[in-house]
Amino acid sequence: MTKLNASFRDPAGYIFTSSQGEILRQINPIGAAEFDLLHSSGLYEALTKKNYLIKHEEVKNVHADAYKTIKPGRLPFVSYPYEWSFGQLKDAALLTLFIQKAALKKGMSLKDASAYNVQFVQGKPVFIDTLSFEVYEEGKPWVAYKQFCQHFLAPVALAALTDIRTMQLLKSNIDGIPLDLAATLLPGTTKFKFSLATHIHLHAKTQQKYAGKQTNQKEGKGVSRMAMLGLIDNLVNAIKGIKWNPKGTEWGEYYTFTNYSDSSFDEKKKLVGDYIDKVNPRSLWDLGANDGTFSSIAALKGIETVAFDIDPIAVEKNYRRVKHDHISMLPLQLDLTNPSNAIGWAHEERDSLENRGPADVVMALAIIHHISISNNVPLPKVADYLSRLGKHVIIEFVPKEDSQVKILLATREDIFVDYHIEGFEKAFSEYFDVVQKNKVGDSLRTLYLLKSKR
Repeated sequence: MTKLNASFRDPAGYIFTSSQGEILRQINPIGAAEFDLLHSSGLYEALTKKNYLIKHEEVKNVHADAYKTIKPGRLPFVSYPYEWSFGQLKDAALLTLFIQKAALKKGMSLKDASAYNVQFVQGKPVFIDTLSFEVYEEGKPWVAYKQFCQHFLAPVALAALTDIRTMQLLKSNIDGIPLDLAATLLPGTTKFKFSLATHIHLHAKTQQKYAGKQTNQKEGKGVSRMAMLGLIDNLVNAIKGIKWNPKGTEWGEYYTFTNYSDSSFDEKKKLVGDYIDKVNPRSLWDLGANDGTFSSIAALKGIETVAFDIDPIAVEKNYRRVKHDHISMLPLQLDLTNPSNAIGWAHEERDSLENRGPADVVMALAIIHHISISNNVPLPKVADYLSRLGKHVIIEFVPKEDSQVKILLATREDIFVDYHIEGFEKAFSEYFDVVQKNKVGDSLRTLYLLKSKR
């Protein structure tokens, strides 16, 4: 049995893996009343029926001190808010509010509103923390209000109204963006927008006023259930009212300007599909997915597909397409030269990218030149890391003669003496066996299907 560090903060229970490798959750006696009310009130049934809350089944207790043990539904991939697109964070925020509103009507309330309580399954957000519900007490303020504003409202507002790159602040602020920081970074005009003025600017001032002072939430004027529902509706309208138009970066329109002809592009898609069929994977990570054109080849085959890209606009466009076309795929933002690392308490609360793998297949299409030339990462280093991320790798080698590489080398000295197909094959042969290799017709590029030696 191994406890998972992501859940150690909650005294009501914790997640662990059984000796058979199953993900289980123990409900401790201290959380028994709330867990039972979740079911007896009909809230669990109402939320799972809408796929708002992850389903679970009760299983035999593993530990003597357990009240109950449950087996939650399987998550294909665990992602984190700093990897999400703008639309994903916004949808996760709305889901959290819809759940809080439903809980209030059943005599319960969310005791925390962490963005980490949400995951994406089959392209849609789902709440995963069964132990986040507590008994609602009339007159008691929403204890998770501050956390919701820090985890959701502030980063959504900053991304849309200041700079989309501010979403990366969630990586260094594990409990959300401090409201005083958000108030400082937001445009001054937001002080005159009722929702943002109330929930961020005034909220930040209130926090500063009472910082270091002992307060009791049960003291003072109570908050009625009707007022609480009004607060939730106001937050819903605030989140819905924040919009962002994804345009203006180099990669957002990449496939519009690619140097592939229509026939060679179609051939590349066919080869990728054939490679995937040869491996027949359960999971696939596309490390340079852009708008998800090639990731979709795997997703439409029923493969658990994660589509990573460095560009927040490309990821947002992919997420919107996934929603519109009902594609079971997870778009995420990732800088492969600085991938998500392990963070949190003792560097164990949130896993690194590598610790969430390996995937059965990793795709690295048209990114090797950006990694090795734009970022000066030697080919052996690239091969080593990719061999740790995936059991198989589908990779595209783009030579110096390619127009895209010529653009990269136009403004810098060519110091990349080993960057050629022979150097590529030599570097990767230490970590991979070649399963298949194909030139892409009407182009200078070569596709490889490799199998890791690890």
